[in-house]
Amino acid sequence: MSNNETVKIRPVTASRPSFPLWMIALIVFGVLAILGVTIGLLVHFLAVENTIYYYQGSFKVLDIPYNGNYQRETSLENNYLSKILETKMVDAFQSSSIYRQYINSQVITLVPHNNNVTAHIWLVFKASRSMKENTRRRIESILRQMLRNHTGSLTTDPNSLRLTEISKVDAEKIINNRCGTRARMSATYDRIRGGSNAQKGEWPWQATLKKNGQHHCGASLISERYLVTAAHCFQRTNNPKNYTVSFGTTVNPPYMQRYVQQIIIHEDYIQGEHHDDIAVIKLTEKVLFQNDVHRVCLPEATQVFPPGEGVVVTGWGAFSYNGKYPDVLQKAPVKIIDTNTCNAREGYDGLVSDTMLCAGYLEGNIDACQGDSGGPLVHPNSRNIWYLVGIVSWGEKCGEVNKPGVYMRVTAYRNWIASQTGI
Repeated sequence: MSNNETVKIRPVTASRPSFPLWMIALIVFGVLAILGVTIGLLVHFLAVENTIYYYQGSFKVLDIPYNGNYQRETSLENNYLSKILETKMVDAFQSSSIYRQYINSQVITLVPHNNNVTAHIWLVFKASRSMKENTRRRIESILRQMLRNHTGSLTTDPNSLRLTEISKVDAEKIINNRCGTRARMSATYDRIRGGSNAQKGEWPWQATLKKNGQHHCGASLISERYLVTAAHCFQRTNNPKNYTVSFGTTVNPPYMQRYVQQIIIHEDYIQGEHHDDIAVIKLTEKVLFQNDVHRVCLPEATQVFPPGEGVVVTGWGAFSYNGKYPDVLQKAPVKIIDTNTCNAREGYDGLVSDTMLCAGYLEGNIDACQGDSGGPLVHPNSRNIWYLVGIVSWGEKCGEVNKPGVYMRVTAYRNWIASQTGI
């Protein structure tokens, strides 16, 4: 090579590895598989996976003379007619082709007119998105057929039926504005003394009345601003500034805490005595009703809760007399005991008046205890709506033989509560 010869440098190129056909096929197959699964999941969730849908509607029940009591949510008339209509709806949906999609149906309110009553209803169904409209049409068709079938003494108007879909938020507002409903229902009571832990939302009306930040008594929410409790909870002081109220299943940290504006003690209550042991608490601001905090139903003054009826007492009271206190709200099933039996010589020897009621077991063990005072004793009616039957008041220690818990009988004070609260 001569000196004047131009030297050309050839770039060095790396040889590209060539993938075998089987690897290319595997990659393509993997990509297609991922796409297939993704599309499949989308189709499943959009078309197959069930979504919960809520509806509200109304229809007319004919030939019912006007009676304002139908509008009262706790009246005998309201509960009687609502129970008939709810049974008809359950039967109609459970015997239909969409029975697997049916979740719940309830009568929310009744509105009486001159010669009929309008029933406002609330429905819950599950359906795939692709079947949503078809399901709504089927619901309407089943309800209309139910209204055509004039079984029993009721006449209903199928042409009056109205049905619209509503959001979950609106559906929950409707239910939470009713008294005595529970978001969480336990099928059984597990084992207050002899009680067991309550679940979140199981007793949404239960409140802790705190004195200077410490749990002091129980109370029951009866409206956005009012609670009922025991008068003896205020023996030391009835200054509202010393008390707060909170909800939920644990005392601490406080859940939805509210301050007390006014404490109204029954005018005939005498400190150290047991009669008229009832008080009303008015809050400084409203409680916002939600799934786990809302009101219990107050019974009508004429309502009867006979001996032997199953009731439930709840509270953060001691596990035993002078014993430890629980961190979680306790619930205990008890039974109403005949007043004469309770007043026997070996029992309370005549100390239980007709404005009180006994509940528990003569053999003892399961009972309210210290710290449960003022809390609720409740009973579910046939529609599973819960009523405040009693207010924890007094007793001989806790769970003693022949010494069941003694409660203020709410029906005896129903008119007094109305006079103080307007409820």
